Amino acid sequence: MTNQPAKTETPAGQRVLSEAIVAEIKAYFPRYPTRQAVTLPALHVVNAHLRHVPLQAVVEIAELLELAPAQIQDTLSFYGFFKQDAPHGETRAWVCRSVSCALRGGEEILEYMCQKAGIEPGQTTDDGRLTLEFGECLGACEFAPCMLAGDTLHKNLTEESAGKFLQSPTG
Repeated sequence: MTNQPAKTETPAGQRVLSEAIVAEIKAYFPRYPTRQAVTLPALHVVNAHLRHVPLQAVVEIAELLELAPAQIQDTLSFYGFFKQDAPHGETRAWVCRSVSCALRGGEEILEYMCQKAGIEPGQTTDDGRLTLEFGECLGACEFAPCMLAGDTLHKNLTEESAGKFLQSPTG
């Protein structure tokens, strides 16, 4: 069994948000009525760049948005999408477990994929390439069972198609 990559520690005083990340977050300011309204987009920007939102990033986002870190943490912890303790894989794959997908074998597909990858749901492969997770409804019931890997929807999954995906997991 494989666990998440090691927790990243940031030396005291070292910033985790690059100037490019800060600029990308600031680009949202004119589009929203308040800085607080930029919280979720900011979390998405950081997650896209770092593949997780470490505690130091929460502090830096709070400074940027002129909010308390607890306000950022409240939003972050509400959504299961964000990881805080360690980066998710280069590709993050969500296998749907809604009723339609479950009835057509979605849970078994995830179990098969995890077994082949040597991980449990929510974990990342040793090479950091793939994180496999259960996803709640992906809104593609007509293609059950399905999986969202990065931005790609994989439809009508079978063990064979899931195995092919595992050979070269990309979103």
